[in-house]
Amino acid sequence: MKHSEEELIAEAEKARQNAYAPYSNFKVGAAVESENGDIYIGCNVESASYGLTVCAERVAIWKGISRGVTKFGRIAVVVDTEEPTPPCGTCRQIIWEFCGDVPVILANLHGKKEVVMMSELLPRAFDSKFLK
Repeated sequence: MKHSEEELIAEAEKARQNAYAPYSNFKVGAAVESENGDIYIGCNVESASYGLTVCAERVAIWKGISRGVTKFGRIAVVVDTEEPTPPCGTCRQIIWEFCGDVPVILANLHGKKEVVMMSELLPRAFDSKFLK
């Protein structure tokens, strides 16, 4: 990894500032680091048709994919809650698919931080090995 946890968290915090969350007011920022050290950021974007809302983690990963990156080393997720908040189930699946069993840095705006492995967040994950 090329960047410190604090740098990755800072990038996620910056991304969070651009979140579009007029319905839930639950703003999330994410920063994912590629294996070569590039950082891709994302924020959540809500829609009045709630099912069309996209989470920050997926936006960050998809930004990297749109640049040709398909493997990432770790991800940071920043929210404004009392306790650091883990990714939703859909994002856990996407993180597993493109990152594997990586450290997930959970942080809030109050300085709390927790690092958990993806396998803790998504035990017995479904992936391409089941499709063969």
